[in-house]
Amino acid sequence: MSNLEVAASIKQLLIETLSLDLSVDDLSEETLLLGDIPEFDSMAIVSVITAVEEKFGFMAEDDDLSAEVFETVGSFIEFVEARA
Repeated sequence: MSNLEVAASIKQLLIETLSLDLSVDDLSEETLLLGDIPEFDSMAIVSVITAVEEKFGFMAEDDDLSAEVFETVGSFIEFVEARA
């Protein structure tokens, strides 16, 4: 999967998991997640992490997860790409 395909897959996963009324094109790498998207709360983070673990075949370690990972769509994409 190319970086563009990974990014599009992650954006789609965020939209579906958070039940956002958006399209993939509405989310840029600069789109803020934490504190900006009300649906992106602690329970949503668990759901999103579980979904990317299943889709991309890795296990996220607790030590790897920080607020910086979830700051923007781009930071979350980088996190997944580094592990997938």
